[in-house]
Amino acid sequence: MGMTQEQKMGTMPVKKLLFELAVPTITAQLINALYNIVDRVYIGHIAGVGGTALTALGVCFPLITLVSATSVLISAGGAARAAISMGRGDNDSAEKILGNAVSALLLISATLFVIFFCFKKQLLYLFGASDVTYVYASSYFGIYLLGTAFVQLSLGLNSFITTQGFTKISMKTVMIGAITNIILDPILIFGLDMGVAGAALATILSQALSATWVVVFLTGKKTILRIKVKNMKIDPKILAPCVALGFAPFVMQSTESLIMLCFNNSLLKYGGDVAVGTMTVLASVMQMVMMPLSGLTQGSQPIVSYNYGARNAQRVREAFGLLLRCCLTYSVCVWTVSMVFPGQIGALFTSDPEIISMVRWGLRVYMGGVIIFGAQIACQQTFVALGNAKTSAFLAIFRKIIVLIPLIFLIPMAFPPEQKVLAVWLAEPIADVAAVCVTTTMFRKQFRSAMAQLEMPESKF
Repeated sequence: MGMTQEQKMGTMPVKKLLFELAVPTITAQLINALYNIVDRVYIGHIAGVGGTALTALGVCFPLITLVSATSVLISAGGAARAAISMGRGDNDSAEKILGNAVSALLLISATLFVIFFCFKKQLLYLFGASDVTYVYASSYFGIYLLGTAFVQLSLGLNSFITTQGFTKISMKTVMIGAITNIILDPILIFGLDMGVAGAALATILSQALSATWVVVFLTGKKTILRIKVKNMKIDPKILAPCVALGFAPFVMQSTESLIMLCFNNSLLKYGGDVAVGTMTVLASVMQMVMMPLSGLTQGSQPIVSYNYGARNAQRVREAFGLLLRCCLTYSVCVWTVSMVFPGQIGALFTSDPEIISMVRWGLRVYMGGVIIFGAQIACQQTFVALGNAKTSAFLAIFRKIIVLIPLIFLIPMAFPPEQKVLAVWLAEPIADVAAVCVTTTMFRKQFRSAMAQLEMPESKF
C-alpha cells in the first residue's frame, strides 16, 4: 500500500514531495492567472470601445482584489494552523479550524456584498473611474458582486484541500472555474453581445462551479479534514489565531487595492485614461508573475508547517532552501522576459496603440525589481508557514504601506512634467529592492532561532 498524505509529509524526500505538491499548485495558479486575465484580454479587444472598457476593468480590479484578499485573511492562517495541528497528530483541532473558517467566510461574504453594493458608485470613482469609464466599470462590478460568496468559498476553502496534500484536487478546483470562464466569455461577451456585463456573468458562474466542487470534496469521504456542522459555531479562541496568522497574506493582497487606488489616481492626474489603461496591463502582468510563485509557496507550506509541528528541523530547513532556489530562478526568468518582450506582452491585452506604446517602456520600469523578488516571497511565506504572525505582518506592511505608497506620490515631485508617469512607476522597483533587503535580513536571524528551538527537547511552541 502507498503512503498516506500525512506519512508523505513526514517521510518522503523533500525534493520529490515539493515536486509532487508544487506542480499541481503552480499549474492551478497559472490557470488561475489565465482565469483572471482572460476577461481583460477579451474586453480589451471589444471593437470600438476595447481601450475604454479595459481601463474600466482596471478601475474594478482593486475592489475585486479586496474581495479575494478577505478570503486569504481566513484561509492562509487557518490552513497553516490546521497543518501544524495535523503534524502534532491533532486532527480534531484541525477540523474545528476548518469549520470556523467556513462560517467566517460566509459572514465576510455577506458583509462585503452589502458594503460594496451600497457604495458602488463612490468606490468606483474613488479608484480612478472617469465619467467615460464609469458606465463600463459599474456594469462589470455590479454583476461581479452577486458572486461574492462563491469567490470566498472557492478561494478560501481550497487552501484547506492543499494543506492536506491533495494538490491535484485543489488544482481541479481552479481548472473547473477557469475552463468554464474561458468557454463562457466569448459566448456572453460577443455571441450574446453582453460586453463587459457578459464577462462578469461568466466569472461568477465559473466561481459558483468551483465553490460547489470544493464543498462537495470537503464533505466527502476522501478528505482527511471534513466540514462538520458541530464545528461551524465561531469560537474566537480558534478563529483569532488564524486571522492573526492570515493577516500578512491579507495585507499583501488587500493593500493591492490601496496601491492601485494610489497608482490610478496619480496616473490619471499625470497621464489620463491612457496611463490608467496601461496600469491595468502592468498590474495584470504582475498578477501573472505572482501566481506561479504563490503556487510554489502553497506547495511548500504543508511541508514546512507539518514538519514544524512534528519538530523536524532538518526537513523544514531543506524545504525552505529548495523553495528559495526555485523562487529566485523563476523571478530571474520573468525579469528577462519582461525586459525583452514588453511590446508583445502589451499587445496580448489590447489593440489600442497608445496603451501598447506606453506599455513598451512602462513595463520595463515597473518590473525592474522583480529579478530578486523571489527571495521576498520565499522568506515571507515561510514566516506564515511557521506560524510567525507578527513578523510576516510587519513585512507585508513595510513594503506596501511604509515604502511603496509614499514613493508613488513623492518621486514624481522630483521629475519634470513629461516624466511624471515614469516617476510613478519607478516607485515599484525601488520598493521591491528595499523589501528584499529588510526581509532577508530579518529572516536569517529569526529562522535560525526557530530551528534552534525545535532542536531543544524541552522547547515549547
